[in-house]
Amino acid sequence: MAGGVREVLTLQLGHFAGFVGAHWWNQQDAALGRAIDAKEPPGELCPDVLYRTGRTLYGQETYTPRLILMDLKGSLSSLKEEGGLYRDKQLDAAIAWQGKLTTHKEELYPKNPYLQDLPSAEGVLSSDGVWRVKSIPNGKGSLPHTTATTSKPPIPTEGSIRVWSDFLRVHLHPRSICMIQKYNHDGDAGRLEAFGQGESVLREPRYLEELEDRLHFYVEECDFLQGFQILCDLHDGFSGVGTKAAELLQDEYSGRGIITWGLLPGPYNLGEPQKNIYRLLNTAFGLVHLTAYSSLVCPLSLSGSLGLRPEPPVKFPYLHYDATLPYHCSAILATALETVTVPYRLRSSPVSMVHLADMLSFSGKKVVTAGATIPFPLVPGQSLPDTLVQLGGATSWTPLSACGDPSGTRCFAQSVVLRGIDRAYHTSQLSPGTPLPSPLHACTTGEEVLAQYLQQQQPRVMSSSHLLLTPCTVVPPYPHLFSSTFSQHCVVLDGSPKGSAVESIPVFGALCSSSSLHRSLGGLAKELTKLDLRRWASFLDAGVEQDDVEELLQELRSLAQCYQDGDGLTD
Repeated sequence: MAGGVREVLTLQLGHFAGFVGAHWWNQQDAALGRAIDAKEPPGELCPDVLYRTGRTLYGQETYTPRLILMDLKGSLSSLKEEGGLYRDKQLDAAIAWQGKLTTHKEELYPKNPYLQDLPSAEGVLSSDGVWRVKSIPNGKGSLPHTTATTSKPPIPTEGSIRVWSDFLRVHLHPRSICMIQKYNHDGDAGRLEAFGQGESVLREPRYLEELEDRLHFYVEECDFLQGFQILCDLHDGFSGVGTKAAELLQDEYSGRGIITWGLLPGPYNLGEPQKNIYRLLNTAFGLVHLTAYSSLVCPLSLSGSLGLRPEPPVKFPYLHYDATLPYHCSAILATALETVTVPYRLRSSPVSMVHLADMLSFSGKKVVTAGATIPFPLVPGQSLPDTLVQLGGATSWTPLSACGDPSGTRCFAQSVVLRGIDRAYHTSQLSPGTPLPSPLHACTTGEEVLAQYLQQQQPRVMSSSHLLLTPCTVVPPYPHLFSSTFSQHCVVLDGSPKGSAVESIPVFGALCSSSSLHRSLGGLAKELTKLDLRRWASFLDAGVEQDDVEELLQELRSLAQCYQDGDGLTD
C-alpha cells in the first residue's frame, strides 16, 4: 500500500446495489487496464483507495476491491461465493489426503456466455481483451505481462442479464461475498421484503459475526482508513440490513466517514399494491435511520419521485435507456457515483469523506441529492467556457435522487466534479482582441472557469469543485446507451455518425444540499400519514411496532424541516 493513501471500505447491500456495484467495479477495472497498457504515469485518481493487494496460494499477487457484499440465496448465478481467484483451502487439504478421494461437483447455473473467457487465478482478462498477469498500479511488485490477445468482448444482450454477477468482470476476494441464506432472491416465498426483517438479519449472531469478521479483516490491513461507503437498496428489506450495518460501523469505528448511497430501481408496477406500500415504508425507514448513523446519505434513482404516485423516469438528452432494465439504470447510476465520489479518491489533495460530509451536511442536513450530465456535451472547436455559456441558466444536470424537478429550489451547499475535458479546451480559444462573450472567457484556468460558472449559477452557495482530465470509461459490459452522434471519446459529431463505439465520456456531476428535499421528505411523510397500517399488518409483523411508525413520521417531518428555504423561493 502506497504511503499516505486514505483507504475506503465499500459495503454493497442488496441486489440492485449489486447491479450498480458490478458496473462501478467494471469501470474501475477498465480504467486500470487502460493505464497499465499505456504505461501511463500515476493518474489523478488513486485506485489504492478502493483496492487492496493480496496473494493467492499460487503466490500470484492480486489486486481486488476492498469490498463486503451481501445478497440473498440464488443471486450469484455461476459466481462462487468464495470468488474465482483463490483456491479453496478445504479442497487443498482434502487433496493432501493420501487415501481414496471422491469429489462431487454440482453446477447450479451455467456461466453467462459473456463471462466464458474470464479466467481464474493464473491470469486476468482485462476489459480491453488482453490476457495478462495483472500488475499492481502503485509501482510495487509489478509483474510481467503475458501477451495472449483475444478478441474484444461484446456487449452482453439485455436478455442474457438475469443477475448482476452475469456481467461482473472483476475477481473478488474470498472475504467479499456474504450470502443471506435464510431468504430467497427468486420466487414468491421467503423474500426479504420489509425493513424489520432486514434489521433482524444482523441481530442474528451468525450474520453479525460474519460481518464483523470481514470488517476486521479489511480494516486491520489499512494504514489510514478514512471511512466506509455503503451502497444499499432502500426499497426492500436491505434498508434494514443497511441500517444495522451503519449502526455497527458508527459504534466500532467512531470518527470515520460513513457515506451511504440509498439505491432505488426504476419504475414500479401500479398493479402490485403491497410491493409499492412496502417500498414506501422501507424507503422512509431506511432514509431516517441511515441518516442517524451515517455522515451523509444520498438517494440514487432514475425515478421521478420517492412517493406512491408514479412519475416518469428522468431523461438524458444524449442517452437512450430502458428504465425497466436494472442493467441500464444501474450503469447510469454507477457513472454518476464514479464521478461524485472523486473528491475522496484523488491522488493529490484529496478531500476526506468526513470533510466532504461536514461541508454538505451543516445544520442537520445529512441527506443530499445527486445530479449529473451524462455525457457532458463537447462540440469540436468549442471551449469549456463556450459550452457552459450555452447551457445558460438552466440546471446543468439531470436529477438523480427521485426528488422531482429541481427548478426553483435553493441549493445550500454543493460538491461538483467535471471530468474528461482535455486541457486544451479548458479556457477560451478566442484570438487576442476578440470581444469576450462572457466573464468565463476571461478566466485563465479551467478551475477558475468552473468556479466562476458555479458562482454565477448559485450565488452565496458554499461550493467545492474539481476539474479532472480523466474521463469515465464505458467499455463493455457497459450497455450501449449513447446517441449515434457521439465519437469514440464522446465528442459531439457533425454530420453522419462515424460508427465507433463510445469508450470514454466526460461527465458533470454534483452532490447538493437542496431545498427540494423539504418537498420530497415532507411529501413522503404525508403519504405515510394517509396509510391505514391495519391493512399492512404483515409489515408490522416483520419486526416494526406501531410506535416505530409514529416516531418515524416525527423524525421524517423534522428532517424535512431542515431543508425549508427561508428566502421565499419555491420549496
